[in-house]
Amino acid sequence: MKINSADKSIYEMQAEVCKTLTNPKRIEILNTLKDEEKTVSELVAVLGASKANVSQHLAVMRNRGILATRRVGVNVYYRVTNQKIINACALMKEVLIEQHFIKAETAEDADISQQ
Repeated sequence: MKINSADKSIYEMQAEVCKTLTNPKRIEILNTLKDEEKTVSELVAVLGASKANVSQHLAVMRNRGILATRRVGVNVYYRVTNQKIINACALMKEVLIEQHFIKAETAEDADISQQ
């Protein structure tokens, strides 16, 4: 089966989104925004990061289309553009947790067999 140009374009877009999510702070921001929108100040308070750092991460994710904004007076509220992004991150987290426990069990089994 040959990969067509539309598929290649989607793979490239997927890789760009994945690159955007390689930063743990960005995943933490997504997790914080999963249920409700928040302002930069609210995110700073929850994350314990500087306003400049949070703003930089928000800009990257907004430019990638992962986040959207809504302005109310002087406040800008950030939200996740598509709940499926949150679902995808949650699914990957489940996979990693399972891998962690498998490694721990394997290491434990190896320790027992060496005794």
